[in-house]
Amino acid sequence: MNTPQDPTANTPANTQANTQADPAANTLLVPYYEHPAVRPAEWAAILAAAPRLYGVVLNPASGPGDRPDPAFAETAARLRTAGITLLGYTDTGYGARPYEDVVRDLRRHREWYGTHGDFLDQVPSGLGELPHYERLAAAARRLGSGTLALNHGTPPHPAYAALADLLVTFEGPWAAYRRTPAGPRHRPPGVRLCHLVYGVPAGADAEGEARERGADVHCAVPGTGAHPWGTLPHGLDPAR
Repeated sequence: MNTPQDPTANTPANTQANTQADPAANTLLVPYYEHPAVRPAEWAAILAAAPRLYGVVLNPASGPGDRPDPAFAETAARLRTAGITLLGYTDTGYGARPYEDVVRDLRRHREWYGTHGDFLDQVPSGLGELPHYERLAAAARRLGSGTLALNHGTPPHPAYAALADLLVTFEGPWAAYRRTPAGPRHRPPGVRLCHLVYGVPAGADAEGEARERGADVHCAVPGTGAHPWGTLPHGLDPAR
């Protein structure tokens, strides 16, 4: 997935977490990688959509950053108060990023932004890397991760289902998504599946397409190019 802007910040965040709604009751995951100070109307639209959301992926600086960001901390507090599940974005580099660095980011997300869970990006799909992710999942749970999402971007080995609450089994453009067959594919037991689609035209029935392809959770955005996750899902229109 793509990276957000990285403005500087130097004050601690309020980490008090409020009780969030059950994410299993909703179907829209929002990975929105823009800074609240730059796109306040868009973040207000996310807040207004709280009843529809599975959760929001919080990504201050391609992860939590090197220090707390006050604007993100304030936004996180507002989202928590609205009952939105917050997942802290952490890049795992397809297993190449050191375990200690990933765990440090998990801890920072929890301490600085009061996240309820974690979104691990760039997760491989093969069985060979599974032991590394078993360690990471155990560390995330010890740090209080109530919802753990793994973004493979493609169907992974079924063994990953034992680690996570949500597996991202598709990430890619709308044209490629339309070519994938309908019906659940590689559905492991006990875990929900998510599809992340970009380049989606206005008026497309992305939710229906996701449902036909076996996704419990989805996100469909119009953005394309290097940073599609800097656009909101269709239907979350900011007030101007």
